[in-house]
Amino acid sequence: MSHCNIRDSYYMTIIMKLDKSPPGLKITDFEEKSLLIVDDDDPLRMRLSRAMEKKGFQVKDAKTVENAIKMVISAPPKFALVDLRLEDGNGLDVVKEINKAKKDSRIVMLTGYGNLPTAVAAVKSGAIDYLAKPVDADDVEAALLADPESKAKPPENPMSADRVKWEHIHRVFELCNRNVSETARRLKMHRRTLQRILSKRSPR
Repeated sequence: MSHCNIRDSYYMTIIMKLDKSPPGLKITDFEEKSLLIVDDDDPLRMRLSRAMEKKGFQVKDAKTVENAIKMVISAPPKFALVDLRLEDGNGLDVVKEINKAKKDSRIVMLTGYGNLPTAVAAVKSGAIDYLAKPVDADDVEAALLADPESKAKPPENPMSADRVKWEHIHRVFELCNRNVSETARRLKMHRRTLQRILSKRSPR
């Protein structure tokens, strides 16, 4: 198997994921509007927090499992967006704590690590959906407010498998401060293979 074949089944799942837009409900349909965003990517967390506040949510945020669980115990949120992998542990622990404290909460998992089985486990643990990074506020809103009874429509122009893989590789490359050796190590690829991919234009 090629070293650049990074869990193709996972990427095909992302491509075929159902489009939740437009949302079946509106935030004004809910009396409680509290939203907890848990992610250790500071720029993403802050950007989503500002955007979701503009959409009418009452946002609190955390970057660690420990802090998130403390916030859940203090004030269980109605809505939550939780990253799967956090710097001090697994976001599933946060999902379970929210579900235990507030059975009717709406939790969406966020993952950028290609771990489909864990994302499925998150749904079984109480999350209503999962989203693959990168995401924007519209993606999050649609997932949090989706009508569970309605069937979603497939995306009109989904990215190809090659494009999804290319996007993932370049995101990891940027997160590694454009260090080729470190990126290759994290992606479990040969350095030369990675260099060839990085030198090419993005596929359609």
